[in-house]
This record gives sequence, C-alpha cells and structure tokens, in this order.
Amino acid sequence: MSKKQIFLTVLIGLVAAAVLAAAVMPPSSHAKKWQAGKGWGWVWGKDDEVGALNEMTDASRLAALKLVRKGKVFDLGLSYDRTSYKWPGHSPGEIIMFRSPDGVKSQKDIPGVIQDNPSLTAWHSCALFINDNVATQIDGLGHATQGKDNHWYNGFKESEDAGDWGIRKCDATNIPPIVARGVMIDVAAYKGLKVLPPNYEITPADLQGALKKQGTTLQFGDVVLVRTGTTQFWGTAGSDHETIDRHDSAGINLDSARWLVEQKGAMIVGGDTSGVEYKPTAADNNAYREKYGSFMPVHNYLLIEQGVHIAEFHVLEELSRDRVYEFTYICTVNKIRGTVAGFALRPIAII
Repeated sequence: MSKKQIFLTVLIGLVAAAVLAAAVMPPSSHAKKWQAGKGWGWVWGKDDEVGALNEMTDASRLAALKLVRKGKVFDLGLSYDRTSYKWPGHSPGEIIMFRSPDGVKSQKDIPGVIQDNPSLTAWHSCALFINDNVATQIDGLGHATQGKDNHWYNGFKESEDAGDWGIRKCDATNIPPIVARGVMIDVAAYKGLKVLPPNYEITPADLQGALKKQGTTLQFGDVVLVRTGTTQFWGTAGSDHETIDRHDSAGINLDSARWLVEQKGAMIVGGDTSGVEYKPTAADNNAYREKYGSFMPVHNYLLIEQGVHIAEFHVLEELSRDRVYEFTYICTVNKIRGTVAGFALRPIAII
C-alpha cells in the first residue's frame, strides 16, 4: 500500500469516527446545566424562576423548527366550558355574559357610544371566573409546595413570596415561549389498547418498550408527552366526568419521571391526563403515600426538585391515529401575573 493510500485510509477512518462520535454524542455535551444521573435541581442561581426551560437556546429552537417538512398542524388543546372535568382540588369555572347587545342598549351607561348610533352597533363580552389549572395546561414551578414552610422550586416560600393576589415568584409569566422538539410516547398503543386501564402505573419499561416499538429516540431537551388515551373521552367540552375521571388515574410513576429527566434530559414532561402521574386505587393509597410521603410525588419531583414544568391534558389522539411521534412543539401561556399555571391553552404540534 502506497503512502497516499495509507493517508487516505487514515483520513477516511478519522472522518468516520468523527461522524460516529457526533451521532452518539451524549446529551450532556449540549447542556448548560443538566447532568446525566442528576438532571437539574436548583442550579440556575438563587433568583431563577424558569428552571429547565433555561436550556432552550436560539440554536435549539431552530433545530426544532427544522423538523417541519409538511406544514401540518395538530391541535393539542382541549375545549373548555363551565361543565368541563377538572381535578377536584381546583375551582369550577363560569363564563358569564358581561355585555350583550340588548344589555348595552338598555343599560344606557356609555353615552356617546350606544346613543347616537344609527347602525345600532353593539357587542358581546364575557366575564370569566376560571381556575388557573383547567383544561390543557402547563404547571408553573410555583404550583406544588412541600414542607412546613410551604416552599416550592428554588427555595421560594409562602411566607415571603406569596399573598392574596397570587404568587410573586415562579408565576406563569415566567414560562417562556416554548419551541422545542416534541415526542409522543404512545403507551396505550404499545399495549395494544384504545385506552390504558384505570390506575395503570406507567413504568420506565413501558416507556422504553413504546419508544422501541415506535422507532423513536429521545433527545436532550425534548418535550415528552405520554399518551394514555384519556382525552378521547373529552367530547365537546369534557362533560362526561365519570368516564374521564376513571381513566384520568393512569400515569407515569416516579421512576419514569426520573428516567425521563435524569437519563434522557426531558425539558418538559407531560401527557393527556389532568395530572400526568399515576394515581393509586383507594386500597393502595395509604401504602403509596407512606412510600413516597406525598400523594403527588411526581409533581414534587419535577416541579420542586428539578424545575421541570408539567404539560397536562394535551390532546394526543390525532398524533396517535397518524402515528406521529416526533414534531415541533410550540406553546405560549397566558401572561397573567400571579397565576400558578398556563391554563386553557392551545399548544400545537407541527410536522
């Protein structure tokens, strides 16, 4: 073999090695703060109110947008009204007509607008009494608290950082516009089911099996949405409370949350139920609480310990039907100060 041939062989080998290294580059090489086996935690400084979403960059958003090939949009938001299902710990909602065409004309309280109006122009406007944790939502980092001091993410405390008009740290206005790679893990389809059974506990093995069946690989910084099939029962506005509540109990366990965050670098963890996490049966409830010290250990882990937002009640049925597992995820939340979640949202998946 000539020197030229040896040189070319070595060069080709180096190029191939570089390409392979780039292909298998560990997630931590792209991360600002995330560590494999640890995740995040309170690593962004004592004043941080954003958490893991700090990992988004112009480059990561651009990479996510490059996933779009067809321009097809999937609506991931539920419709909501006063009859809609909600978790029992949140208040009901009312949509109240504040101004109607007849009302504004008969009230005669806006001189110069209603009067001297030859076209008889009027309007509708509504007053809303609504909870900040209803329908499609993203839990903010101030949603869950724990301990005698009622602290939440980054050590913010009830006595110092909350009041009668909502929380003053980690409210929903701190959730930045989200543009990221989204992945749907269809556990129901993996199990060959239309919907997971009530109180089904989704394990890491379930997630890994579904990903393998789908041929999908998780990447650092993903928005991961786990499908149980629950939102197929929502109908027009979630009025079949009994059926929804029965299947709303399926969800990921703490081991699954840890695997997604600490091993795969998921930036948001979500799904198609009101709480994303597994709810035990009444018979298992006491033992479950004794084991974890909480009725919602996944919320405490993700929101308080890791600073990872939770995306709840996302509609994944159309994605499942079309077998779409990877997409560009885009969501912006209600920018209302003091609220603990972005609520009644309309996130989208684009392919």
